[in-house]
Order: sequence, then C-alpha cells, then structure tokens
Amino acid sequence: MFGEYGYIEEGKLGKPYNIRLLKRLVPYARPYWGIIGAALSLILLITLLDLAVPYLSKIAIDRYILSAWYRVDTQPLSTEERRALFAKYGHLLEKERKDRTCFISQRSMREMDPADLHGYQSRKVLRPERFYRIGQEALDRLPDHGTPRAVRPMADDTVLISYDRLNKLPRKDRLLIREQDLQGVTVVAVVCLFVVLFSFGLGYGEHYLLESIGQHMMQDIRLDLFQRMQSQAVRFFDRHPVGRLVTRVTNDIENLNEMFKSVVITVFKDFFLLTGILAVLLYLNWRLALVTFLLLPLIFGLTLLFSSLAREAFRELRLTISKLNAFLQERLSGMRIIQLFVAEDEQMEAFSRINHENYQAGMKQIRVFAIFMPIMELMSACAVALVIWYGGGKVIGEEITLGSLVAFISYIQMFFKPIRDISEKYNIMQSAMASTERIFEFMDQRDAMPESEHRRVPPVQKGHLVADEVSFGYREDRPVLFDISFEVKPGETVALVGPTGSGKTTVVNLIERFYDPQWGALFRDGMDLRQWPMGAYRRGLGLCLQDVFIFSGNLADNISLGREGIDREKIESAAAAANALTFIKKLPHGFDQQLGEGGSTLSAGERQLLSFARALAAKPRLLILDEATSSVDPQTERLIQEAISRMAAGRTTLVVAHRLSTIRDAHRILVMYHGRIIEQGTHESLMARGGIYAKLTRLRKPSHKLP
Repeated sequence: MFGEYGYIEEGKLGKPYNIRLLKRLVPYARPYWGIIGAALSLILLITLLDLAVPYLSKIAIDRYILSAWYRVDTQPLSTEERRALFAKYGHLLEKERKDRTCFISQRSMREMDPADLHGYQSRKVLRPERFYRIGQEALDRLPDHGTPRAVRPMADDTVLISYDRLNKLPRKDRLLIREQDLQGVTVVAVVCLFVVLFSFGLGYGEHYLLESIGQHMMQDIRLDLFQRMQSQAVRFFDRHPVGRLVTRVTNDIENLNEMFKSVVITVFKDFFLLTGILAVLLYLNWRLALVTFLLLPLIFGLTLLFSSLAREAFRELRLTISKLNAFLQERLSGMRIIQLFVAEDEQMEAFSRINHENYQAGMKQIRVFAIFMPIMELMSACAVALVIWYGGGKVIGEEITLGSLVAFISYIQMFFKPIRDISEKYNIMQSAMASTERIFEFMDQRDAMPESEHRRVPPVQKGHLVADEVSFGYREDRPVLFDISFEVKPGETVALVGPTGSGKTTVVNLIERFYDPQWGALFRDGMDLRQWPMGAYRRGLGLCLQDVFIFSGNLADNISLGREGIDREKIESAAAAANALTFIKKLPHGFDQQLGEGGSTLSAGERQLLSFARALAAKPRLLILDEATSSVDPQTERLIQEAISRMAAGRTTLVVAHRLSTIRDAHRILVMYHGRIIEQGTHESLMARGGIYAKLTRLRKPSHKLP
C-alpha cells in the first residue's frame, strides 16, 4: 500500500469521491447534527438573499425607473378581432375616462402571448408612443407655466402623459412629477443595502458554525486516531515510521477539516444557488432561459474533462510532494552523517532530481488550470452575449422588460461563480479524500495485543517471574528464541548476558508483553501474562532501557509521565533512590527545569539516572534493567551501580548486562547464545566452569588501567 517514501500509491487509492469514506465520517458528525442543520439553514437563507439582489434591481428598473404605458388602438381590428382581444387580454387593459381608449402597462405586456404581441405591434394596434402615469394631485401641484395640459385622464383619476411631453418639462417639474418613483428607488436601494448587510451578518454566523463543527470533528478524529495508535502493539510501530504517523494526526486531519468547511458544506450552498438561479430564470422568461441553457451541456462537458485532467495532475503533484517531504526529513535528521562523510554534493543532486519532478508536476497542474479558468470566463461571456443578443431583441420588441434583461445578466454571472470555484474545491477534495483514505486505513488496522475475556489480577503480587519453554520469532519462519525456560523468584536479582544477537532484548520484549510467545508461556505470580489486564500488568513493571527517551517538558513530568498518584514527594523520593538528586539540584530550576527534545541538555548518564527515577516512581514489584550502564563513564557507572543496588533491594530484578562487571553480585546469571540459555549460575561458578561466560569476561576485561 505504501511506496518507497511512505505515501499511499495513487493506483491503490480508489475513487476520490468514495462514498464509503464519507459514510465513515458520519459518526463524527452525528453529535453536531443540530449545529449542522443551523448552518445549512443559514446557507439557505444567505442564498435566498443573494438571489434577491438582482431581482431588486429588476423591480427598480421596471417599476420606478422605466415605468411605461402604451396605447391600444382597436381601429385596425375587425369587430370579431376586437372581441377576441378584450376576451383574452381585457383584464390587462385600462380605459381612458372619456373616449374609452385603452392603455396597457409594459409589465402587463409580458403576460401576453409573444405571437399576439408581435401581431398587434405590426398592425399598429399597440402604439409605440410611451406614456407615464401620475396622480392628478401631483399634476395639480405643478406651476401653470410650462405645465402640459395635453394629458389622458384615466378612469381611476390618474393621468397619462407622454414621455415626449414629460421630457420637455423643466427638471424641477419632472422631479416633482416623479417624486413617487424617486421614493420607490430609494426604498429599493435601502432594502438592497439591508439585504447585503443582513447577508454579511448571516455569513459570519455560518462561517463561525462551520469552523466550530469542523474543529470539533477534527478534535474527535484526532483523539480517536491517537488512542488507536497508543493501543497498537510494538510491531505496529516497527512497520510504520514516526514521520508517517505524525502526518496522519496533523496534516491529514487538517486536510479533512478543509474539505468539510470548504467543500462539503459549500456544495450545499452551490446546489441551493444554482437551483435558485435556474428557477428564477425560468420565472423571469422561460424562453430566454431555455436559450441560455443551450450552453449547459458544453459547460458540464468541459468541467468533466477538466476534472479528469486535474485529477491526474494533482496525483502527480501530491506524489512528488510526498517524496520531497520524506527526503528532507530523512536527510535533515542525518545531516551529521552527510557532513561527516562529505556527501553534500551527492545529496544535493538527489534533491535536485526530486525537486525538478515536483516542479514539472506543479507546472502540469498550472497548465490545466490556466486552460480551464479562461474557458469558463469565455463561456460566461458567451452566455452574457447570448442573453444580450436574444434578450435585447425581446426588449426592443417589448416582449420582456429591460429590468428582466439586467436581472438575467446578473443571474448568469452568478451562475458561473460556483463553476469557476470548482478548481479550488477540486484540489481540496482530492487532497482530503486521499488523507481520509490514509486516516481510516490506520484506524482499520488491528495490531493491538490481544487480551483474554477472563482477565484477572492475582490477589498478591510479589514479582515472581517464570518462563516455560518459550520460543519466539519476529517472523514465524525465522525463530529468535528456542525453548527458553528460567525462573526469577520474588526479591531475587537475575542477570541476563550473552553476545550481541543472542536474544536478550527479545526476552525483555516478551516479559514487557510487547509481543506474545509463539510457543510456551510466561507467568508472573502464577498467572499467564495473557490473562492479565494490560494496564494492571504493566503498572507493576519498571523498565530502564539503554536508550533513554526524554520528553520535552519539565524534569518532574519526565519522571511522573502524568501517572496518577505520583506527586512531587514521590518524584523526589524516586530521584533520591536513583542517585539523580545530585545532578538535579545543580540545575537552575531543579525539578522544574525545562528539558529540550530528547533531553539534549543532559548527559547520557544523567538521562539514565532519570530513567531509573521514572521506573521507581510507581514502586514496581518487577524491575527490568536493559543494558543500563553500557554507554556511561566509570564515575557515572558507579552512581548507577549504587542506584541499581538500592533499587533491587526488596524487588524482583532482571538485569540485561553488557558490562559484566556490573552483575557480579547477581543471585544468578543466565548466559544466552543463539537464542538459547546455555549456562546459568553465580559469577564464581560460571567462571570456574570456563564456558561462554568466562570467555566473555576475559574478552571484555581491560588490558591496562588508565593512570
């Protein structure tokens, strides 16, 4: 599944929009259904407000700015045609008070059949002269000078005045006549401003809710993932590099968060917006809408083509980025070795090759988007041009209003915005789905140590350890231990020695239950280790390794490790028993001294003493020391030896020794060779036997003394 640099190979990722992966996210979203519903409601409301703005411009233009009436002259019609006109469109006509001449508003003309409308216009039934309708009281307020008296009184006490006569009036009189229109435009502008501001406020609420949901979900997934990692057996970490695991918990989770807040929820907003635009366009003028829709198959076809090209480009880019990150992490960690062996030029050449691959993949992606974005802009311009060409003719023919045409153009431009955004969303979606695949791949791995259904803890814990014909191999076809049997009685100190590769550390791993034996069994206090609850078993153990790991943080926390019941008094007591107080008191802040990553400010011996204090803090019954003095100076070794003697008193202790001089006082020494125990006894008896132990002792005995 993983390639050379620890990334998932793209050919095995599966479909990027895998519904199965999205279903895996549902349990994490379930606690926040209420907040998600509120966010979707806000999105729907924001969409409605966005759709309202162009329609408000239509109202302002048609109702107030270009409000017009046209005279209907029935003289060219026969009696039968006149009856048909009034039967079909009489409800749209208004009659003049005196000579019963009819007038029709520009808005009402939109309700007429386009064929009838065209016929009436060609036969001069609908006169082209435009009239403006005002109330009689507004006309009476005008001064006599220059006031046109050639008006058409209507049956409802309003009057119609032609635009030609209206435009000849002084500007002050025109403003007075159109005072209601100015008020109407002002009201529309205020409503439009309110809609925009309200939409802004709702947008803040929507963004806050989405961010909070995303952060809560990512927090839950991150906790779940870390808990799953902690429950895995040691062999799990043998197969997965640390950098890969850290990437899963950090970068991949963040990619998933970006997908949720930038794609998943936005998809709903785009769906609402596109659906609303299509509905409004059909409502405004279904014929013009259908003409505009002719471009949709071409747009969706280009979008699908782009998606295919972008997927391949993005895959290549992500692969090269993974290679780049892995290369940098490895080389920076091993920079001392690179500089020591003067290999900078070779590493620079290798980095240059990977960097050039990343450059080529990035340029391929740029070329894809450089083509797609202008094409979408071209399609948007073509759609607007089509609306202006076809709709403009309809406006000239009085079949639709100018306000409808302006609104049409605004909605078309809004329609292309979600499509143009597909590039950014597609990138996020691709990255997030790949991250989701990797996250749940780790969650699906079950590599934890099995626990018995009948777990129990012995009533009395003494630290009695027994190995009964234990055989084990990290791979079944390559055994490491062969029929190992030994016993460590309560309060006894037993040493485990042997050449490198003899299986000493493997025995410790089995006792710690990092692995289970493939044959035989290990017992502690008369109970098979597999029947112990894992937490209870390991709380009774104390382990000191050759390579001490120090966490960043203060020194006291490195001793307690956050374990319950270990207060400052117990920390200081453990440090005293481990001979660590001497160097701790010399630190500027003592137990509160901040330690860097890996404890780089401490010497190897100080780190070892700190690990002793860590092991003693919980007062374990069984203590295991694995090569605890192999890399320290003689003075520190003496301190460590004193600490070991103090620690072993009253405890069952198993010591894995590299320096044989440190285990001469052990009750028993087990000598391992090629995965078997071939000798055991005290130091004196083993030396008298003259076997492997005696040879190891003579080989490691210094040939001369330092002055």
